[in-house]
Amino acid sequence: MIQNNRFNNRIKLNQDILSKISKIDEFKGLWQGSIRLSPQILGRLKTWVIITSTGASTRIEGVKMTDEEIAKFLRGLKTKAPKNRDEQEVAGYADLIGRIFDNHKTLKLSENWILQFHSILLQFFEKDQTHKGKYKSANNTVAMTNQKGKTIVLFAPTPPYLVKPEMEQILAWTNQQIETNETHPILAIANFIFEFLAIHPFKDGNGRMSRALTNLLLLKAGYSYVLYVSLDEIIEETKAEYYLALRVTQKNHKTKHEDISPWVNYLLGALLEQTERAKKIMENDQPEKLLSEKQLQIFKFFKKNRNLKVSDIVFLLKGKIPQATVKQALFRLNKLKLLERIGQARSTRYRKL
Repeated sequence: MIQNNRFNNRIKLNQDILSKISKIDEFKGLWQGSIRLSPQILGRLKTWVIITSTGASTRIEGVKMTDEEIAKFLRGLKTKAPKNRDEQEVAGYADLIGRIFDNHKTLKLSENWILQFHSILLQFFEKDQTHKGKYKSANNTVAMTNQKGKTIVLFAPTPPYLVKPEMEQILAWTNQQIETNETHPILAIANFIFEFLAIHPFKDGNGRMSRALTNLLLLKAGYSYVLYVSLDEIIEETKAEYYLALRVTQKNHKTKHEDISPWVNYLLGALLEQTERAKKIMENDQPEKLLSEKQLQIFKFFKKNRNLKVSDIVFLLKGKIPQATVKQALFRLNKLKLLERIGQARSTRYRKL
């Protein structure tokens, strides 16, 4: 009961938080009652989100692959095993998020499922076979190296001997809140994900697991548009704010001053951005509506019969958008069938369909 009180008491409600939740829930109802897109379009969007979510979530952890490289790699995964760490991380996360998207209605928030998810995530790592699907057996302090080369401890997660009981406590609390509606589902999800990351229950894969579990819990709570707009991509785009919100909140973890408001506010902001992107899909099935500002800016360069290379676009943008971002945008425009790709390698050009 004391533990449950701690989980409840650290959620500090104010008008701003309540207003954001209200807007998200208003759109949730609007989506469920108004979506008219064809199954084909929704199917393409879902496939795209698996790619973008995989790219975003693994790049947050240091993977260097672009969405285009990931899409190509995943297409050939059945016949060609991952050959390096980046490909292993991508293959594991893509499998996990795909299973969650397909089976979220029957999956449960339980220790057994979380351990299974971790096994799926690390299934391609040979050196991780001994600890996949198992809680950590050694401390995993979160640290950074400053400019002088000195290691600074940012956060000391739960020690191994306390991981199981603390995971059982937050799992029991979260399931109770969701079943009884005592706490709003978004706040229960935010509280669970924060505690999961504070415990840091695994030797490796905690960040990716937390994002996969966020998707699962949102889907189980009825936020069905999560399948068609990548939350992981939004988190990657706001990575600095994501880490700052976690660090600020973790400073008071397990103290008398525990308050998860910074983390809740960050997550609500990301969820509101997700609803804005989903709204564009719902309002009009024109693919242009699915583009970010940078992607739309690049698309506007393609007038009738105009062929452009990546270098041409970088020049036209006067260096305002990095080449890597331009490549990502062209890949997305091609997947949405707004542009067609001509040629290979350095001679690759794009033109408007």
